[in-house]
Amino acid sequence: MPPLLRIPAPDDDGARRGVVGPPFHKLLANRLCLDFVNTVEAWLDDGRGGVRSVGERLAGYDDVLAWAGIAGVLDECAGLVTGRAAARDPKAAEAVVRRARALRGALYETLSRLGDGKPAPARALHRMNEELRTLRRGERLVEDGGRVRLEWAGDADALDGVLWPMARSAVGLLTDPALLARVGRCPGERCGWLFLDTSRGRRRRWCDMGDCGNVAKVRAHRARKAPARARKPPAPTA
Repeated sequence: MPPLLRIPAPDDDGARRGVVGPPFHKLLANRLCLDFVNTVEAWLDDGRGGVRSVGERLAGYDDVLAWAGIAGVLDECAGLVTGRAAARDPKAAEAVVRRARALRGALYETLSRLGDGKPAPARALHRMNEELRTLRRGERLVEDGGRVRLEWAGDADALDGVLWPMARSAVGLLTDPALLARVGRCPGERCGWLFLDTSRGRRRRWCDMGDCGNVAKVRAHRARKAPARARKPPAPTA
């Protein structure tokens, strides 16, 4: 049986980039855990100083497996085995989906607060610590060609093993001040996606210049044209 989870290389964190198929559409965050956070249509202000998600992409356990495969951290054969295990125990699979959403929300809330210069919310850190305590029971160190690496050693069909790469990526990001300072939040209307700004000069503003960035450019252009149209005298009548 191949290993369930691929350990991302330190330099890429397992992150892929580009357009993918429905229901996820894009992997553009440059960090595995941030692409995981973006498995919703948008993150919006809830009017109470917090955030809420809209447009859920992780509707069921099959979606969690599919996303892990797209992100490059799930072995295909083992994914099929895990999918069969989920079919045998749908209640347990649904519990993992709820944990995935809770982990995602806690990470987004933490990163958003830190990005605004505010303390990390205690409830969000508690949620992530609870998940880490559960998942880290499946970790082990192994020797690999003269170096030591961390791998998942839980059961090949453990339903919650699919959450481990995302949790591990989140720990790496949250505990690295240099990386944390490069986390940006897209200001696009009905977006709020997060990304790691790897651009020179840290000039990246949008999750995708061809999407939210382009919409903003069009709106700005129309706003500049509107006063000119308002000042234009009406055409003479016959």
